[in-house]
Parts: sequence; structure tokens; C-alpha cells
Amino acid sequence: MRIGVIGTGAIGGTIAALLDRVGHLVEVTARGAQLEAIRADGLRLDGGWGTHTARVAAAETLRTGPELAFLCTKAQDAAAAIRANADLLDGITVVVVQNGLAGLREAQQLLPGSDCVGALALYAASFLSPGRVSVTTTANTYLGAGDGPPPAAAVEAARILDAAMPAFAIDNFTGAQWTKLIVNQINALPAITGLSAQEVIGDRRLRAVLTASLQEATRIGYARGVRYGSIQGLDDRLLRVVARAPRWAAQGVPLLMRRRMGSTPNPGSTLQSIRRGQLTEIDYLNGAVVDEARAAGQDAPINAALTALVHEVERTGAFLTPAEVAERMRPLIS
Repeated sequence: MRIGVIGTGAIGGTIAALLDRVGHLVEVTARGAQLEAIRADGLRLDGGWGTHTARVAAAETLRTGPELAFLCTKAQDAAAAIRANADLLDGITVVVVQNGLAGLREAQQLLPGSDCVGALALYAASFLSPGRVSVTTTANTYLGAGDGPPPAAAVEAARILDAAMPAFAIDNFTGAQWTKLIVNQINALPAITGLSAQEVIGDRRLRAVLTASLQEATRIGYARGVRYGSIQGLDDRLLRVVARAPRWAAQGVPLLMRRRMGSTPNPGSTLQSIRRGQLTEIDYLNGAVVDEARAAGQDAPINAALTALVHEVERTGAFLTPAEVAERMRPLIS
């Protein structure tokens, strides 16, 4: 099958390499040093799903019409990537693999003639160097759209992807997006401190901040009428308890997240962007919670502060120590 993968960072690179390994004709888009490396030496994958070098066609935009496409850019780059490839995406299934809440909705608006479905990649991967991606934690990918049963396009795309990596079509995709948004609360603090996700959770000061932001985000979801989906050990029933629990009890959620990550240091996608000198997608993670709070007539001061701290690190290039983070966040979480 001809498959296009738009954006070959950690997530897109993993999808492209594994689909190539099972025999699909894969074409990818990339830029700069990443594009040069793929053209010269292929797309190299290692880690939890084994090793493979994918010799794939690569350019800044798709050159041939795919039968199925995966959109794997950062959230802030999605609209431009869709417009640049729109002619070849019209009329096919486009799987939007992105963090946050806006990606699928945006793709549906820009590609009215396509079957756009969402995907939540729960595995962790790192962009180690141009042309090389490493899977640090294996996990499922979930596909769907809306808050009902998965559409036929999601079921078929999941079947194709499942031959390469664990993938499933699910009900209540919107609720699962919100649960992933809760899981992604872990991204901000590594980007602010330069520590791995495991190190952040292991530090009691940072764990307190993470727990407070997670509880705030969960409560905003309920204010927006969300019924959370069941992924990574979290579900609506558990999160309803977490939203009301004292902080000492709610910190069990970050500790559960750390156990699921395993021992390989997980920097998170936001810290990876910082290290590459790129703008992060924090406005689509913690920033999305702030936007949803505003839509509900509420505030999300903890998520707003974390968003601002990530932008500060983007501007200055200087990480904060755990003590500095704790001191600056203390008025909001005490």
C-alpha cells in the first residue's frame, strides 16, 4: 500500500519505519538535516520494537499520491503541512497523530473531501539525531473520531497500522483525547527543568506541582462535560476521584505514570523540542487546558503558569532548578 507520513520526528519516524518494515511503500516528508539524513542513510529505528533502517522516498512535501496518510507534525505546524500537501490528501483517509485537542478538528475543516480520523500514540520515542529515532517505551496507538463508535475509516486504518505496531480503533475518541491531555501534563516540567519525566516524578517538589496541574486539568475537563476515555490505566471513574482527592492521594497518578514509563529516561516531546532549539507545542497541551477553562468561564492558573515557564525557557535557553520551580509555583499550589 502507498502510505504517506507527513512529519518524521519521533512519532512519525517510528510509524514510517515500522510500516516500511512490514512491506508498505512509504513516502515521508521532512526538512533540513532530517531530510538530508533520510535521503543519505535511510530512517533508522531502534529501541523497544527492534531495529530497522527504512529506505524511503523523502522530500519536503509528498510527491506521489498515497492511499493512506499519517499527519505527524507538531500541532503548531499541522495547518501549514496540510495546505502544502492538500492536493494529494483529497479523498483519502488522513490519520492525525497529534497531541492536544485541536488537530483532528482542524484537519476536518481543511480537508472536507477526506476521511480524517484521530490517533493517540501512547508509546514514547526520542529523536536522537537526524535520521535516527529510538522507541523508549512501547505502548498502543488508538484511533477514532468523536464521542461515539469509531468510523469505518478509523477501523481500517487501525487494521493496517496494527500489522506494524499495536493499534486499535476505539469508542469515545474525544474522551480518550482528554485522557491523553491529562497524561501529557508530564511534558511541561521536563521542558522547564531539563530533567527526564521519571526524574520529575521522582522529585517530591516537582511531583506536587505536576499533581496540582493534573487535578486542575481534570476538573476543567469535567466542567466542559467530558467523559474521559480509558487509556494507560486512567479512566473516567478514577479521574473523577482524582479531581476531588487531596493532593497526597492524587499523586498516585504520576507515580502510576512513572511505573508505566519503565527505566529508560523519557524526556518527553516538549523537552526534545527545547533541546533542538525549536518552538514547543505547549500551547496545545497545558495551554489547551487554559483555553478550555476560559470556554467554561473558569481559570486554570497552574496550567497557565506552566505554559508561561516553558515559553520562558524557549526564549532564554536556561532551565530552572527544581527548587526554583517549586518556589515560583508555591503561591498557586499551596
